[in-house]
Amino acid sequence: MHIIITGASSGIGEGLAKELFRRGHTLTLVARRRALLEKLAAGHEQQVHVVEADLADVPRATEWLAGAEQALGPVDVLINNAGVQIVAPATATPWADGERLLHVNLHTPLKLTQAVLPGMLARRRGTIVDISSMAGLAPTPFMFFYNAAKAGLGAASEALRGELRGSGVHVLTVYPGPVRTAMELAARQTLEDTTAARLATTGTTEELARLIADGIVSRRARIIYPRRYAVSRHFPNLTRWVMDRFSPKPKALPPAAH
Repeated sequence: MHIIITGASSGIGEGLAKELFRRGHTLTLVARRRALLEKLAAGHEQQVHVVEADLADVPRATEWLAGAEQALGPVDVLINNAGVQIVAPATATPWADGERLLHVNLHTPLKLTQAVLPGMLARRRGTIVDISSMAGLAPTPFMFFYNAAKAGLGAASEALRGELRGSGVHVLTVYPGPVRTAMELAARQTLEDTTAARLATTGTTEELARLIADGIVSRRARIIYPRRYAVSRHFPNLTRWVMDRFSPKPKALPPAAH
């Protein structure tokens, strides 16, 4: 299969690339840091297409798709994984930073989905994988823009699955909780070191990648990982109470943005 992974240079995207290479798939790897993509692609030259792109540039977000299909054929799977995170009070986040996050985490995934769907529907096969976040199910204080983007992506993804039922095209929605990545570590270092934070279950990119790869094949509807966080989907009121009461605050509260 020809699988596109956005945000493939590190974190969950890198883990997915390694797992899907291992399973013999052809991959288009998309991210801003070309050197990291080329390092990841080394040894897989016959089954990879590397794209350096800034996915915050929404008007140009799909320009590379034609080249990817020319190199590796029609897109069988689109994995909307690219994401950035801001951990700060809503009033301390410059609008430009929040807008860029919304472009990367929400607007470009929706645009890419619209771009590949017509071909998938015509072929009556294909899969869209949307990497949302537990923040989409259990919004976390001090992640104003991130919550909005991930909840939006999760909602769009869940609704699209129903819309496409019977079309041959499937949608898999993924809700990662804490997973050991550079982004997760940066967020953790920003927040107070509370007992609740220390007790939070943290997963690995390797295990999550295996679950997603298996989920593509088995056409699972959604993945919540680590699994213990699935309770958040079934008991939203309890989850909201826990998040409001026990979420750690940033170590230092910056002044309001102007």
